[in-house]
Amino acid sequence: MAGCACGFVRAVLAFLLAPALVTLLVAPARGRGGRGHGDWDAAELLLPPLPPRENAALVARFVTNVCDWGALATISTQEGVRGRPFADVLSLSDGPPGKGSGVPYFYLSPLQQSVGNLQENPYATLTMSLAETNFCRKYGFDPQSSLCAHIILSGTVIKVSETEMDVAKNSLFIRHPEMKTWPSSHNWFFAKLNITNIWVLDYFGGPKIVTPAEYYNATSQ
Repeated sequence: MAGCACGFVRAVLAFLLAPALVTLLVAPARGRGGRGHGDWDAAELLLPPLPPRENAALVARFVTNVCDWGALATISTQEGVRGRPFADVLSLSDGPPGKGSGVPYFYLSPLQQSVGNLQENPYATLTMSLAETNFCRKYGFDPQSSLCAHIILSGTVIKVSETEMDVAKNSLFIRHPEMKTWPSSHNWFFAKLNITNIWVLDYFGGPKIVTPAEYYNATSQ
């Protein structure tokens, strides 16, 4: 009899808790694509249309602004893979949605492997893709397809100057508010990619080369 009662109680609890568990599983995380993240989705904004593909510089600026993370490739200093390419995913921001500067800013710690690599060799290559957004899913483009626009930025990663500190901080914290709570013991600092080379892949036929001057002079979306 007691066994039946316990079974009945468990069944009732499962029935009552099931909706809450489903909600937790499907609710947006407080991160990319979640609520309160300062990005296009969280701000309840529709992703603007892709700029004309013939304007490669503007496409590059667009991709930089709508993406809030990228894969940064450095030259490894790690034992066993020294001198080989080493890629890591880093959060980034060039400013608020629709108001980007084009400068990819990072919030870095000496504890990160990529930072150790950069301390020995500051050269790096950053790639960002519209596969991060709903653009490619909406049109059914595979992430590797050139139609799923992505860009490759190469240059050096450097610490921002004191005069640029507030810009970098505001750019990152508006898109990544969680960063404000990261442990200070990790000695976080603001850095940026000093861009020297740009490739845009947004259509078939190979990459389009954009100069930094063309990139920064492009009228932002």
